[in-house]
Amino acid sequence: MGASDRKHVVIIGGGFGGLWAAKALRRARVRVTLLDRRNHHLFQPLLYQVATATLDPSDIAAPIRSILRNQHNLQVLLGEARSIDVARKAVTMQDDSELAYDYLVVATGATHSYFGKDHWARFAPGLKSLEDALEIRRRVLIAYEAAEAEPDPERRRPWLNFVIIGAGPTGVELAGALSEIARHSLRADFRRIDPADARVILVEGQDRVLPTFPPEQSARAHKQLERLGVEVRLKTRVTDIDAGGVALGDQRIEAGTVLWAAGVAASPLARTLGVPLDRAGRVQVQSSLAIPGRDDVFVIGDLAALEVDGKPVPGVSAAAMQEGEHVARTIKRAIEGRGDALHKFHYFNRGTFATIGRGAAVGDFLGRLQVSGFLAWLAWLGIHIFFLIGFRARLFVMFSWAYSYLSHRRGVRLITGTQLLPERRPALPEQPKEPAQPAPAEPAPPPN
Repeated sequence: MGASDRKHVVIIGGGFGGLWAAKALRRARVRVTLLDRRNHHLFQPLLYQVATATLDPSDIAAPIRSILRNQHNLQVLLGEARSIDVARKAVTMQDDSELAYDYLVVATGATHSYFGKDHWARFAPGLKSLEDALEIRRRVLIAYEAAEAEPDPERRRPWLNFVIIGAGPTGVELAGALSEIARHSLRADFRRIDPADARVILVEGQDRVLPTFPPEQSARAHKQLERLGVEVRLKTRVTDIDAGGVALGDQRIEAGTVLWAAGVAASPLARTLGVPLDRAGRVQVQSSLAIPGRDDVFVIGDLAALEVDGKPVPGVSAAAMQEGEHVARTIKRAIEGRGDALHKFHYFNRGTFATIGRGAAVGDFLGRLQVSGFLAWLAWLGIHIFFLIGFRARLFVMFSWAYSYLSHRRGVRLITGTQLLPERRPALPEQPKEPAQPAPAEPAPPPN
């Protein structure tokens, strides 16, 4: 078969699910097109370390073309899918061009959800992309600069309040890192302020942090956060966010930095498939990961809603990778003409980990063994180094972590962007104006 006669597999999304599906089709007799609106694959589990100035963006991201450069049956396209017509088997692009397919894998992931309060996004950024991470890093570092520049202690205090909304893994990791920045990394950098005076407040609507972890691990994480100086507020709902802070019911906290880690919403591309969605907008896929009524369209990763053995498959990178490989095997069987192509997906839980701070983490290993503290932190380090793509990335991350661990410092404390101070910077006290002085009289001209 010539290349033009081979079945065309289109994969939308170059995250963990899409990338692993593409790699698993390397030796298949198909043409593969991987479409993504960004040119890089992002290692999202370490994104918070870019936001908190430990790692550089290039440490956790790699060009998709470079990763797949030796896969000769694959083409990478930079672009954004706007809609999918499953009847015509075509993907419509943002520029109105179309991409025809024989098999389609949709792995476009999720974005932030503000539960109908989208105007909060301006005041409380989430963490899903490199741009988000750099904006958070800028806001955190600018808050300390604004506090240093403010002579009034009362007006200075809000700049040193950091509120994180949502105590899932991202929120817990951000809270722990921000607390360490305040108490260690910036300790000797300022003259007017003491960074250790900063308050890091973690807000969660449920009754424990890390709600998806076993209760015992949540309790351990809570204690480790408090040891780091994080104020944890449970069973607390956010009622408003604005440029000056956050309202928690009847209480208001003036804060220079508010970060959002409370909810996610599925990619809007799911709505164009014409299939049932859950409350978060995810596609309710069949056990094979195919959408209802089709055997040529598959949805994986954060965009898929699926239960295995009565438990929902979590939206983590390990699950997305397994789903990508499963779909690739399904497509291979279908191309070979096997009647049993659609097999049930079985999720193997390798465990989940959340790091809280220097030498502190919790983990549920293989779904059976619970670890915490320094041992869990070492396991977390090893797992993340193993799954990082590229020798350079692993080497640089290991060096950055070693430097941070031994010195208590963070090496990427750069403020980027053109806006040096936030819009809501408190006004400085008005200085009394000097009375206007009359202009001196011009000397009289000398007599003739």
